[in-house]
Amino acid sequence: MEIHNFDSSNSILNNFIAEIRDVDKQKDSMRFRRNIERIGEILSYELSKELTFFSKKVTTPLGKKDIDIIHNNLVLCSVLRAGLPLHQGILNYFDSIDNAFISAYRHHTTGDDFDIKVEYLASPSLEGKSLILADPMLATGRSLVAVYKTLKKLGKIKQIHIVSVIAASEGISYITDHFPENTQIWVATVDKKLNKNGYIIPGLGDAGDLAFGNKI
Repeated sequence: MEIHNFDSSNSILNNFIAEIRDVDKQKDSMRFRRNIERIGEILSYELSKELTFFSKKVTTPLGKKDIDIIHNNLVLCSVLRAGLPLHQGILNYFDSIDNAFISAYRHHTTGDDFDIKVEYLASPSLEGKSLILADPMLATGRSLVAVYKTLKKLGKIKQIHIVSVIAASEGISYITDHFPENTQIWVATVDKKLNKNGYIIPGLGDAGDLAFGNKI
């Protein structure tokens, strides 16, 4: 598994990360969503370098030019609801790919323990496709593993790209143990630990609530 972590190099990405973490700027939910979207755009550009390309002859007003363009064998799947702004950012760059949506949430049982419930899926066939999985917060990694177990029933996936905004080191380790070797992780920044409830520290809070409002 290959991990692309962009918090070790300085770029405009740092500004967007700083704003989504800032407790004062988080009060502007529209700006929060837009920053997640912009992070998705930057990670999409980097991810695109690893995809399959083919040569296409393009006709201009003055002649013809061979240009290498991306082979469209992609499916973008986002984890509802927090993944929606990130999904839009990725879709802004991969504007002709197929889309899938899946729900995954923590169902607390006793104490701090919880199970992952997957209750909704809308997806095309994944046979022979490269799958982009979008989830802004890669905390324990258990949600993405549950999502993958559901999605792999839809066909043999050629390659997997996981796109996240913030990940915990523990979650990345868990993903590494449960996803196939041909998986790549694209993450804007990595935090070192989780608290006892499985939330990323320092993280940013609940991305879904910050983007769309508190839930019951």
